[in-house]
Parts: sequence; structure tokens; C-alpha cells
Amino acid sequence: MFTGIIETTGKIKSISRGTKSLTLSVQAEFDSGLVLGESIAVNGTCLTVTDFGENWFCADVTPETFSRTSLGQLHTDSIVNLERAMKADGRFGGHIVSGHIDGTARFLSFSKEENAVNVSVVMESSLGEYMIEKGSVAIDGISLTIARVKKDGSDYIISVAVIPHTWEHTTLAKKKSGDIVNIECDVIGKYVRHFVSLKDAPKDMGAYMDFESYH
Repeated sequence: MFTGIIETTGKIKSISRGTKSLTLSVQAEFDSGLVLGESIAVNGTCLTVTDFGENWFCADVTPETFSRTSLGQLHTDSIVNLERAMKADGRFGGHIVSGHIDGTARFLSFSKEENAVNVSVVMESSLGEYMIEKGSVAIDGISLTIARVKKDGSDYIISVAVIPHTWEHTTLAKKKSGDIVNIECDVIGKYVRHFVSLKDAPKDMGAYMDFESYH
């Protein structure tokens, strides 16, 4: 589990590419040593450390993760957001983030207003329907509060207000219009919607759906 508070940024050292998979080597400095098998969110995507050394680690990207995230668009020297899994005795600074990406969105624009940077992204309705004003969203692993939601045809445009620290210490400031970002919807909203859909489904279908959710 993660909180969406980015610990540091890293740089892609190398990428080994399969047809629908990747092995990433990431250069990064952490406050404490890594452990083989631990989880690190790379641009919000929960990955497992398979090898590591001084200021670097490797992680595999499976076909499922490849298909749902923007990791396939990374290249050597790409800068990525990094967060190690939350400690049981740590502070819960952001919101509940699983590192399981629901889909991607396109970066639209940003504008500065006083001490905030207003960022807008556009996403398809399957993601946009989970977006509510003052709700939470993780964009490339960054815990952010949704300021505005606007429906645009079949798509949704959401805006978030980013504080200077987050703007300066994550990859957001490097984004350009059209860049793809990872989106993780609020996990509580996903569960609520799931159970409401089961309640509205026919009893026999509800039982089938409930069984399927565990496989």
C-alpha cells in the first residue's frame, strides 16, 4: 500500500523490451537500503524489486501492467516518480493508493494561479465516472485532490491544484500537452460502485459476479 506522497524521482538507466513486457533498471537514491522483493510505485505502478545495487534497482513489467499503464512509453533517461510501500508505523500523508493502475489519461494543460499550478487531464468515461469534486485521484502516483470535473462528450476533464513543492519535486512540471499519465481511481469509490452494482443485479447473476470477483 502507498499514500501518493512521492518519496523521490529516479531516472531510467535501461529498458529490456519484450513484445508486451518490460524489465526496467532505475537509478534512484533512497534514505534507506532496498530489500529484494519489496514494492516500489513507479509513476504510481506497484512493481517488485527483482535486483538492486547502490542507487539502482530492477523491476519487471508484466503484459497486464504494460497494457494498462504508460510504462511502455518510458525510454532511457526518462524521469519517474518513486514511492516505496508505506510502513505500518508511517504517517498517512496522502490517500489510500494501491499502485494498481486503472487506466491512463492525457495531460492537457497547466496554468499558474497564486501559489498553485492548476493541471488538467482528460480521460475516457470508464475512469471519469469515478471522479468527483474534492475526491482523491492518483496521477502518476501523486495523491491529488480533484478541484473540478467536466464532461466533454464521452470523455471527462478533471482539474487538480498542485502546490509548489509537488510541482517542483515530481515529474508533473516536465509534462507536455498530449503526454500519457497513469490514473488510479479512489479505491473506496471503486468498492462502493462494485457493491451497488451487485445489489442492482439479479440475485443469480449477483452470486455469479461475486464468485467471479475472487478469481
